[in-house]
Amino acid sequence: MKGIERMERFYRRTRSSKKKNQDKKVYRNFFKYFLDIFFSLIMLIILFIPMLFISFFIKVDSKGPVFFKQIRFGLNSKPFIIYKFRSMVINAPVKANQDFDDIKSHLTKVGFFIRKFSIDEWPQLWNVLKGDMSIIGPRALADTDRIVLNLRKQNGADKVRPGITGLAQIHGRNNITDQKKAFFDAEYAENLSAINDLKIIFKTIVLVLGRKGIFKDGQ
Repeated sequence: MKGIERMERFYRRTRSSKKKNQDKKVYRNFFKYFLDIFFSLIMLIILFIPMLFISFFIKVDSKGPVFFKQIRFGLNSKPFIIYKFRSMVINAPVKANQDFDDIKSHLTKVGFFIRKFSIDEWPQLWNVLKGDMSIIGPRALADTDRIVLNLRKQNGADKVRPGITGLAQIHGRNNITDQKKAFFDAEYAENLSAINDLKIIFKTIVLVLGRKGIFKDGQ
């Protein structure tokens, strides 16, 4: 009798796990993708004029291009070109944000302002519209963050599109270790859902308005 009960519990857990995986796939492959395209298009239209002004001020403020372009790694660790507003001087060293001793010394005047309010991230909406990224997901990282990228391959976090904001970003961003970042990325991928995405969006708004986590502590 106990053996039969154990088998029934096992089958119930298996069915529950399969349903959860199916729900996650439906949300990720249809609803989340549709919402990403819809909202990125709407936001690009709304922000078009402000982005023109930002582009003008970046060009006037310092030498160099308006946009910062870099190879990042996304879904299934495939490379793509990310777009951001340039916030640094053109001769700034190429390394991960957390590796700078004083990142502010490499920022332009406009760059400091747009980073302070995460405005430099706006052009990534184009990446979302193209399908390279999602609005919510693990941060799109460059080869300078190879440790985290390798950990993502191991824990399955690279099986979802990278996002403009995500779980690791709202838990410390540049103030947590590579291992912690990879842990939060895997946790997000494992528990992908509309409710969790809404929680991340809400927390992101709070952090942006409070201007927290933009720079490493002590900078």
